[in-house]
Order: sequence, then structure tokens, then C-alpha cells
Amino acid sequence: MNTGETYAPLQHLTDAASSMEIYNSPLSEYACLGFEYGYSVAAPEALVLWEAQFGDFVNGAQIVIDQFIVAGMAKWRETTRLTLLLPHGYEGNGPEHSSARLERFLQLAAQENIRVANPSTSAQYFHLVRHQALDPVGRPLVVMTPKGLLRLKQASSRLADLSEGHFAPVLDDPNAARDEVIRLVVCSGKVYYDVVGHEQRAGAGHVAVARLEQLYPFPVEAYARLVGSYPALQEVVWVQEEPQNMGAWRTIRHRLEAPGKPLRFVGRPWRASPSEGYPTAHLVEQDRIVREAFGPSR
Repeated sequence: MNTGETYAPLQHLTDAASSMEIYNSPLSEYACLGFEYGYSVAAPEALVLWEAQFGDFVNGAQIVIDQFIVAGMAKWRETTRLTLLLPHGYEGNGPEHSSARLERFLQLAAQENIRVANPSTSAQYFHLVRHQALDPVGRPLVVMTPKGLLRLKQASSRLADLSEGHFAPVLDDPNAARDEVIRLVVCSGKVYYDVVGHEQRAGAGHVAVARLEQLYPFPVEAYARLVGSYPALQEVVWVQEEPQNMGAWRTIRHRLEAPGKPLRFVGRPWRASPSEGYPTAHLVEQDRIVREAFGPSR
């Protein structure tokens, strides 16, 4: 305190048998993702997966995404199977740990340069990654991986679901009474479990809740079959956790439109920051979103 000399108490323990040194090194996601991209290009037979501890960590690697991952095919005919696993889901954490900026990847998606998915079950995730490894057409894959689904029982799958089947870009409501459904709620990712687990779900037999598991390339035919399977359908509602200026809404809105069926948005209003960052406010907002999805039409 008086001399400015560095003093580490751990180095002066009476019974210490070895020395101790601490170094602070920078956390460079830019460097990490750059290395993974280069490795995946040099070893095309390998499936390279880069997982961010939190989705927002990808912000520091945006240069690699913009310059190489999404544009490599168009600029240099350079393809890769590099897979980004980005935790993304509003779970009451702070803004920096809620969003992997899904909207950015969808804005960069064109000419089938990447694949963007938000699987909601373990089997869907398994088949998605397996397909990424075996598909003869290699493309970068961006996967939203909500941490809240890691231990959620409802998101688990049977062994038979893993050993059989395939990745489905759209999942229909397994319990819907098709002739009675007049509103189709479409959502993606973790928010699905908030919707179907809400107390209002039990008394809403006129509402079907479907999941959009692949956001790009948009599954046009599968979505058209989904909408067409409800003969009494009167409206389609898109539900997302993200603010209206974020998430998938602004990119896929035109894809969600169905002839003669009004399309409505339910989610957070326009915001400069992704989430509330306060658990109580988060729960209030999540509850409002679900109640609006099941509530009367505007």
C-alpha cells in the first residue's frame, strides 16, 4: 500500500510446497472461431463444432462470421461444415447472456449459404448434427441451444427417437383437435415449453401450438402442409421471446403468411437491449407473452 510492491498472500503460506503465479490472458473468441474455421476448411472430413459458453460470446467473433463463414462460398467457392452452438433463450439472465443475436444470422442468410436451426428436443438436435456430418452438401450450421433445455424433462427423447427417424424442420401439435382449431400458434425454441406449459393451455382447445425447428432455409413446403392441415383455421400467431426488432420475426414474416389468414406478432416490443436483466420482470413479461398468445384476437 505504501510502496506499490506486488504482494500475493498465497506465495507466503507457511506450508506452501510450490510457487504460485497468476496470468491474465485475453479471451478472444475472434481467434477461437478463426482457428475453428480454418481447421474445418483444411479437414473437410471432420465435423468441427464451436460452442460458446453464452450466445453473446459470438459477438466478439463477428468478423470471422461476416468475412468467411457466410460469404466464403460466394467469394471463393469455399465450403465448410463448421457448426456453431450458441446458447440462446430468455431465462431471466442478464441481456448479455440471453441472446445469440439470431436476427444477425438470418439477415446474413442467402443463397443457402448457411443453415440456421433452433431444435426443441434432444432427438431433433441429434438428427440435426448427424445430418450435418453426413450431408454431401456441406454448409455452415448455426444452432440455437437454450441452456434451459439441457435438463428439461419435456425436451428429452426416447432411445427409439434417437435410433430412428430424422430431423423435422417443422413439428406439429401432437394433441390438436384439427377440426376445432381456429388459431395456429407458431414458435421456435425454448419459448414453446413456456407456451404449452402455461395454465391457459388447458382451456384453449381452439389453439394449436407448432414449432419451427429450422429457420433457414425456410421449410416452405412443410409449413404449407402444416397450415393446410387445419380446415377451420382463422389466424396464425407468431410467438417469440425476443423483442419485435430482434429474433426471427422480421426475416421470416413473409414466409409465415398464409392466404386469407391474418398473421399476428406476440413478443416483446421494440427494444435496444435484448432482455430485462431482472428475474421478476422477466417472469412477468414471459407470462404476458403467453397469455396474449392464447387471448382473444385483436
